[in-house]
Amino acid sequence: MDLESIPGVGKKTARALADLDDPERALRAGDVAEIAQAPGITQGRAARIARGAIRHEHDDPGGFLATDRAREIYRELLALLKARTVTHYGACRLETLYPSSSRSRIEEVRSFAREAIERDPDEETLTALEDVEPLETPGDVRVRDRCLATADAERYSEAREAVPELSIEVVEDARDLAELARGYATVIALDDSFAGIDVDGDVQVRPDALETPAEIVPERTLSFFARNRDSLRAAAAVHRRADLETECDLETLESCLDRLAADGTVAGDDELDRLSTAVDDLEAAAASAESVANDRLREAIREQDVTIEGSDLLSLVERGAGVDSLLSRELADEYADAVAAARDHLIDALELDPGEAEIARRAFGDEPTFPVERDEAVISRLREELSAAKERRAARLKRELAADLADQRAGASRLVRNALELDVEYAIARFASEFACTMPVFDDDVGFAIEGGRSPLLEEPLEAIDPVDYEVSGVTLLSGVNSGGKTSTLDLIASVVVLAHMGLAVPAESARLRRFEDLHYHAKSQGTLDAGAFESTVREFADLAEGGEGSLVLVDELESITEPGASAKIIAGILEALHENGAAAVFVSHLAGEIREMADVAVTVDGIEAVGLVDGELRVNRSPVNDHLARSTPELIVEKLAGEAREGSGAGSGSTTRDDAAFYDRLLEKFE
Repeated sequence: MDLESIPGVGKKTARALADLDDPERALRAGDVAEIAQAPGITQGRAARIARGAIRHEHDDPGGFLATDRAREIYRELLALLKARTVTHYGACRLETLYPSSSRSRIEEVRSFAREAIERDPDEETLTALEDVEPLETPGDVRVRDRCLATADAERYSEAREAVPELSIEVVEDARDLAELARGYATVIALDDSFAGIDVDGDVQVRPDALETPAEIVPERTLSFFARNRDSLRAAAAVHRRADLETECDLETLESCLDRLAADGTVAGDDELDRLSTAVDDLEAAAASAESVANDRLREAIREQDVTIEGSDLLSLVERGAGVDSLLSRELADEYADAVAAARDHLIDALELDPGEAEIARRAFGDEPTFPVERDEAVISRLREELSAAKERRAARLKRELAADLADQRAGASRLVRNALELDVEYAIARFASEFACTMPVFDDDVGFAIEGGRSPLLEEPLEAIDPVDYEVSGVTLLSGVNSGGKTSTLDLIASVVVLAHMGLAVPAESARLRRFEDLHYHAKSQGTLDAGAFESTVREFADLAEGGEGSLVLVDELESITEPGASAKIIAGILEALHENGAAAVFVSHLAGEIREMADVAVTVDGIEAVGLVDGELRVNRSPVNDHLARSTPELIVEKLAGEAREGSGAGSGSTTRDDAAFYDRLLEKFE
């Protein structure tokens, strides 16, 4: 796939997309999460790129939504779908669904939607889905305790691209390697020519190092899983709850995640924890051990009665002896006990093993002194030993865990991707369930035929909406009383057509419709248009009449654009042109009778019939009656007044009531 051939993708975006592991798969699948991994591309932009790629794949020219009102209907329906997602990804992914005239695109989504509406979302799974987010690849991983070394310029470039987390150094000989070893804990030489060298420090010769990056830089794998740990756990919970199939071994993955700390280090290893604690607590433990020795020795001195004869004291003074000599002579055993207690305290406090304990014992010497002081050189040596042991174990554990997780990465990516896609399926299923939707049937022998349709754009609860049955094959005028539901019927038709051409279920008990090329929905104008706006509107219909074959045209009270008499003539001419082109159309109009009389072709007039006025409220049969000019609201009101006048006349109320009845009857005759 030529990335720049996708609508909306230029050279810069194409270069960013090329960084993905498999950009063609992501684009064809509409995988917003994967596309958003490309540098500088947000999930919202990823959805637009995916939509462009899908159109390119299906040779879809776009433009199905031909008017502002048609686009509004789509955005309102899309908003209802997106409101039923629980992840940001799900909402963005739904942006890749759009109404299309492409048979292959419609069928592709219909296949997906059929499976989706069979889903049965439950609250626990939806709750688990809330914590699932697209996986992120950390770009800030830097490792400073080791480096790669090579004498080959080409190898140098390859290493910089393959392992950006490490420093790559150019060397010429073993002396250069030795110099690096003094600055890095580990040096990994990439050239065979360095095999067999003998230099101080941890220098490894590994020509195949770039083939196993998880071994030489396990931090890459660990940081990826640490960054995405919560999302992976949530995705695993979703799969278990929804009983989804997965290639990933969930128990193994979760076990590995339990061993991983949030900062990318290894967690849950008792020995590593012991060493880390020992390094951190060494200074405090050594000071505490000193206090133990001095406290014991001080107590021993207080309790000891020491008698020194004059000749002995003179001898000690003549030899320059101090208190240490007195301790050695008089309190040797007590001093030994105090030092032993200090050593034991240090060893126990740090939980040292036998080898470490041997070093720790040398921190307090056997020669008596007061106060007792630790040997800082020994403490420093112990710190080095503990730190080295800690680093060795941490490095080994990181390599082992990274190796285990590296095998899980592909499966983990699919795990999260499938969970996110489940959110999309659940949104479609919830929409279909809440609006009593069914999969429509495409039938080129009809315009559309809707049974039991309920517009999802109405704000009433579904059970409060009267179902609508309506079928149209060609060009039709729809008449009816004010507030009788003509506009909501157009919205229902548009909703069914838009959703069907998105490949989704529609809000009806059943629906058949033609596969239309485009949808033209003209909303009701607010007042009479000026000359310029009127001219623009007529031009728009001229273009539609010229090439409207395969179109569905919905128009709400076009007569409001100018004077009623002129409007009827213009609408009649438009309907004639649409009829000749084979378009399907529904024009809502209060001038249906006049338009039908002026048209040179047979124009069907359907009507949303009012049952009557009950307690001042209009009662309406919301399903249009075919080939029936509906009565207007004024006619119903006059009819109501005439009936009341007749009832009053029959009750003997006088000539005034009889005259009123006659007047109302005369008005009623004008509606015939």
